[in-house]
Parts: sequence; structure tokens; C-alpha cells
Amino acid sequence: MGLFDDLSRFLENRLEEFLRNNPHLELEALLEQLREQEADTLKLIADLQVQEKRSQDDILSTAQEIQRWHIRVQKAQAANRQDLVAAAQEREAALLREGNQRWGQMQGLKERITQSKELLRKIQARRQEVQTKAAEAQTVRAKAQTQQRFETNGWSNKASSYSNTFDDLEEKFLRWETQDELEQMKRNMKK
Repeated sequence: MGLFDDLSRFLENRLEEFLRNNPHLELEALLEQLREQEADTLKLIADLQVQEKRSQDDILSTAQEIQRWHIRVQKAQAANRQDLVAAAQEREAALLREGNQRWGQMQGLKERITQSKELLRKIQARRQEVQTKAAEAQTVRAKAQTQQRFETNGWSNKASSYSNTFDDLEEKFLRWETQDELEQMKRNMKK
């Protein structure tokens, strides 16, 4: 396991170094993570709302049962059937306890929904901040690339035929390095 751990640490360090050197990609990774959190939170809210509806239906059903047993208690008292009165009152009391318990559970669900909506609001705000930073970073990167092209073009006008061969080699290496870094990121994202 030591070799695997060393390799894993090495790859993580390379990924961190790569992301530090390419902050726009780090922002993209963070944006993707925030999108996933937002989707998960929306799903949680929907699930909690379904549970809340089910809980409300259960409470309503329990309330109807309580009402039915209350009427039975009154009928048994009116008929002077004490043997049925006591049993019906016990059933009514048990249903009241069950109703109170379900009410408490529903209140807990409502609180979790409120907390989840607040979390969603924070995630969306954070995602908006990161999107703004990513757009700024993209602008800065585009300006830097334009400046680099301008400087490179200035040199290339004076360069010899050797520089044309060098540019081809540079282009091949850049393409290969970029492809390799993307594959590493894909592997790391799958972990």
C-alpha cells in the first residue's frame, strides 16, 4: 500500500501544482463542485417536501381517527357502556400521542427544509462569486495571451528558419502536455 499511497500523494501534489499554475481551471473545478452541491441540495429539498406532504397526510388521517374515537367515547358514555368508554378513551389517548409525535416530526422536516433552502441560497451566492472570479480570470488570461502573442510575433519577424522548427516542436509539446494534464485531471475527478 505504501507505493500506492506515494503515487496517490504524488498525483495529488501534481494536480494541486497544476491548479495553482492554472487558476482558471481551479475555478472551473470549484464551479463544478458548487453545481453538484446545488443539485444535491435541490434534490434534498424536494425529498423533504415529499416527506412533509406525507407527514401532513398522516397527521390529517390521525386527526380523523381521533375524531372518530372521540365520537365513539361520547356514544358509549351516552349509552352508559362504561366497559366501552374506558377502552375507547385509551384508544383516543394513544392516537393523540401518535398525532403529537407526527406533528413533532413534521416540524422537524419543516426546519430541515428551511435550513436546506438557506444552504441552497448560500451555495448559489458562492457559485455567483466564483463565476465572477472565473470571468475575471478568463479576461486576464486572454489579455496575457494576447500580449504574449504580440511579443512572440515581434520576435518571430526577426527569427531564422530555426525558430520555425522550434515553434512546431513547441506546439507539439504544448498539445501533448495539455492533453496529459487533462487526462490526469479526469482521473483525479473520478476518485
